[in-house]
Amino acid sequence: MTMTRRMHIQEEAARCLLCEDAPCTAACGSGDPARAVRAVRFGNAAQAGRWVASCSEADLEAAEQACIHYDRPVRLRELFALLPEAPAAAPAFPLGIDFCGIRCENPFFLASSAVCTNYEMVASAFEAGWAGVFYKTLCIQDIDEVSPRFDAVKRPDGSFAGFRNMEQLSENPLEEDLDILHRLKVNYPGKVVVASIMGRTDEQWIRLAKKVEKAGVDAIELNFSCPQMRLAGMGSDVGQSMEHVAFYTSYVKRAVKIPVIAKMTPNVASMTPVAMAALLGGADGISAINTIKSVTMGGEVAGKRIVSGYSGAAVKPIAQRFILEIAKNPHAQAAQLSGIGGITTWQDALEFIQLGCRNVQICTAVMEYGYRIIDDLVAGLQAYLVQRGVASLEDIVGEALDQFVRVSDLDRQSFVFPTVDRSLCIGCGRCYVSCRDGGHQAITFGADRVPRVVGTRCVGCHLCLLVCPSGAIGTARRIPKRAASPHKV
Repeated sequence: MTMTRRMHIQEEAARCLLCEDAPCTAACGSGDPARAVRAVRFGNAAQAGRWVASCSEADLEAAEQACIHYDRPVRLRELFALLPEAPAAAPAFPLGIDFCGIRCENPFFLASSAVCTNYEMVASAFEAGWAGVFYKTLCIQDIDEVSPRFDAVKRPDGSFAGFRNMEQLSENPLEEDLDILHRLKVNYPGKVVVASIMGRTDEQWIRLAKKVEKAGVDAIELNFSCPQMRLAGMGSDVGQSMEHVAFYTSYVKRAVKIPVIAKMTPNVASMTPVAMAALLGGADGISAINTIKSVTMGGEVAGKRIVSGYSGAAVKPIAQRFILEIAKNPHAQAAQLSGIGGITTWQDALEFIQLGCRNVQICTAVMEYGYRIIDDLVAGLQAYLVQRGVASLEDIVGEALDQFVRVSDLDRQSFVFPTVDRSLCIGCGRCYVSCRDGGHQAITFGADRVPRVVGTRCVGCHLCLLVCPSGAIGTARRIPKRAASPHKV
């Protein structure tokens, strides 16, 4: 599929409102247009055609007319005409993987958050295909939440670029949550139930750990990371202290027999010292990251502007940086990693797995799109394994780590010049404007509306490639700097 074709598909699919009980599918009758669009939205355009392969032109016209978009109907017929031919159903490669000695049917877990606060929610997620849950954090204290408590940074299409929240811990009575954990494990023995806990004293940590172990959970996650706790001495206040993390981890580890996972705060300059403290305290695994402390300016929370936790797609590179930091530490090789932060598609999850994570936890994407995203998470990852001929998810855990080098090891003696594909260029001049005002003034743009790269000025930064809206700018081969001579590309 060409880049231009792919961009057309993605742009139109991005307009879909992802309706519940979608009117387009109801009107179609012979296929599932809504499911096909959802596949495109969540990284499975190559497989999307199977849900509309049986649809006639009349079916798709009816589906398009039934679209309830507030602006104009999604151009379903145009979108589906651009899809690649529907492939045969991909083999259902098993995605099973071990985490801290626990067998998981796939690597996809609900993160400890608002997406898993009661029995019915988690049961629905399990029925949908999620492998497990890190249940919303239990504590001894009464939790009084504010209203409203959420805010979002949005893209032009309305989707979340980032999400801010003041949510704290579970508001349920402790005994009610313990009963929920017990019933989940009894009724879904093949699913993984992890209890997240947070204490304020040694006694509280030990008491909570023993109670959740008695409830029958598979493992315990120690929440050292919540950035918006109302009370001091909890959450990220603790998670920034090596001493507290080491002591509380060791207290819990000595009190229970099940695996213990420490959840790290990103509100530190380096995560390695605190993660190592957790491992020295006996932690079997590390979860990273929790939300990042941020300023809420775009909207108000409880009528005030405050510092709150930031999550969503915008934090993914930050989360991956911390995962990489731990995974590359030779003294942390025994730690099993659970990745969190900005995961929406199977490609996002794959990146965390290739950095060494054995499962991933998802929150913000579920809050925005629902448990149904598990369909494309599983299908996409399975198709990827088939494409590569990899029989086990285990085989790709950490495979990208060797690709990361020190800044001092980068090649600084060669160029990769940009090239312009005239057949794709639409003459908008975006590359010229960005290079002129934010680069090295290495692109000319005249009355013919054709951008030209001036080799004598170009440094190969590729800003032009990043801003090009039509995918017209690509790259030439790498050449030594000494071989570069004045020319126009």
